Amino acid sequence: MPKERKRDTLTTGFGTPVDDDVSSVTAGPKGPVLIQDVHLTEKLAHFDRERIPERVVHAKGAGAYGYFEVTHDITKHTRAKFLCEVGKRTEVFVRFSTVGGEKGSADSERDPRGFAVKFYTEEGNYDMVGNNTPVFFIRDPLKFPDFIHTQKRNPATNLKDPDMFWDFLSLTPESIHQVTILFSDRGTPRSYRHMNGYSSHTYMLYNEKREYCWVQLHFKTEQGIQNFTGEEADRMRGIDPDCATRDLYDAIARGDHPSWRLEVQIMTPEQAKDYRFDPFDVTKVWPHGDFPPTDVGHMVLNRNPENYFAEVEQSAFSPGNFVPGIAASPDKMLQGRLFSYHDAQRHRLGPNYHLLPVNAPKACPMKSYQRDGFMRFDSNAGGSPNYWPNSFGGPSPNPEVAPPPIEVSGIAARHAYELGDVDFVQAGDLYRKVMSDEDREHLIGNIVSHLGNAQKRLQLRQTALFCKADAEYGERVAKGLGLNVDEVKRLAAMSQEERVKATAQ
Repeated sequence: MPKERKRDTLTTGFGTPVDDDVSSVTAGPKGPVLIQDVHLTEKLAHFDRERIPERVVHAKGAGAYGYFEVTHDITKHTRAKFLCEVGKRTEVFVRFSTVGGEKGSADSERDPRGFAVKFYTEEGNYDMVGNNTPVFFIRDPLKFPDFIHTQKRNPATNLKDPDMFWDFLSLTPESIHQVTILFSDRGTPRSYRHMNGYSSHTYMLYNEKREYCWVQLHFKTEQGIQNFTGEEADRMRGIDPDCATRDLYDAIARGDHPSWRLEVQIMTPEQAKDYRFDPFDVTKVWPHGDFPPTDVGHMVLNRNPENYFAEVEQSAFSPGNFVPGIAASPDKMLQGRLFSYHDAQRHRLGPNYHLLPVNAPKACPMKSYQRDGFMRFDSNAGGSPNYWPNSFGGPSPNPEVAPPPIEVSGIAARHAYELGDVDFVQAGDLYRKVMSDEDREHLIGNIVSHLGNAQKRLQLRQTALFCKADAEYGERVAKGLGLNVDEVKRLAAMSQEERVKATAQ
């Protein structure tokens, strides 16, 4: 085995040595993330500014207006006014998107799909910023810029690079669940109308008594799930690269209004403390047998934008846009997004992007002490005070809307997740228990087609992860790639550190 070259020490942009580049500084192993992690904020802030002017991720998308109607009473869980009356309707704007591709990429690319919903409530705008998959590739925000870099273009060739793609994923075993979903036919939805949307993250709901629970949101398509096979998606890229954008616009224009049913899973704080895995880990789903979904409402899209740039391209979402009754959880990835999304939009659209009509609150006034900045096109609050506290009648905080406190304790350090068998269980269950024979056949074929373009050592390392999820899964991929099955099994039996060392360049 060739001797590994001594590496230089990783530093911040100012030359400070970095001690860990995969684990954020958190209060205890489960978080939340601490703002004192300057390496994290520097890394995310730089990442947010890497592309001008299109979005770094979710660059290509389509959007529409509609309404959300409450169909079931959940007032025992939340004080959010838009959810507290059966039959109540709230205007929404929804943006669907691909994730990794540029603005000119094809709608049928193998990629997760963004599913972002802006509720224009009477208490301010609430944004649910999710995907069409219930999990994600990583669970620490410090890894996010690196992950997206591997989905983009090689810095030397400016080409998509299977080695970059699979090198990172094979070194990130927690990604196995999302990778399995991505390379199934669910990775190529036939249209935006025929896919679900998930919050992916866990959030807090709290009621008037400040009692709280943890929640995950699922928007279930009422058109039925429809996906392309890999071959169909490849053909569609040449036939109509804008197929999903066109389908959504045309369906609404002809009066065929797409709809989704919103359901939630509820977990009590007591259940969260003792659950068999970290419920705030975005690479895991909550089993429906443990936390049965509960219906909440119904969303319908019935109006197309009048101008794409003004209403879709300039639309801006953030998981940090909450209303009273909904709040964040300690989910590390969510904590990073709470900073990064607002920061990215301030870079992309300017510090006053919240005043753009598509982003501004519609059902309530905006009263803040933020003033000036580029593109301030309202009255800039005239001569009213721009500071708090003041005795001149300016708006005042309302302590009654504060979310309930949660207990946080632990050592402030970079706490790495300990990789264990639990990280492979749900991917294996998905393969064995959820997928049909045809689904499994398509999954293997899609993986072999893509992974086959990567170096053999990366093929071995990644296939060993498939084997850890399910022996048959790994063996079928290995055979499809022409790898030695016994060698793959040997690698699967190793620890992650041993496996990486055994497949080093």
